[in-house]
Amino acid sequence: MADKLAPSKRHAFKHEGRVVYEWDQTLEDLNLYVRVPPGVSAKQLDVKIATGSVAIGIRGNPPYMAHDLAEKVKTEECFWTLEDGELHLQLQKLRKGKSWPGLFVGHGELDPMKAQEENQRLMKERFQEEHPGFDFSDAAFNGMAPDPASFMGGVGHA
Repeated sequence: MADKLAPSKRHAFKHEGRVVYEWDQTLEDLNLYVRVPPGVSAKQLDVKIATGSVAIGIRGNPPYMAHDLAEKVKTEECFWTLEDGELHLQLQKLRKGKSWPGLFVGHGELDPMKAQEENQRLMKERFQEEHPGFDFSDAAFNGMAPDPASFMGGVGHA
């Protein structure tokens, strides 16, 4: 059931027609996916995850990607892996359930329709977590779904 509620599609940030990175989110996590230059190994990467920013580069060089996050993350719960030339950062949200409209400051936000779809999917994920014996994957909202964090009862609030 949880797989039915997982992000079905990554959101792509493009610059001059080229995908710079992709991202998706769950109730607790943000996932960032970045293609690294060909031949670069995990040992060569320099990845810094701070509460409010991410920097990615090659050791000994300035970061080629350094941006402020749209919200804050729990750095002690974040990690990264490199597989088949794709860097995957898993960032744990400081505010569980908070729907992020975008990943980085200044990189635009999801259009209203996609933002609403994210809120609905995260609400279903929250309901599933709170009521594990039920399947909410086919549930529908008849109206605007609120931000799932507004119903989390203070969980994960800073």
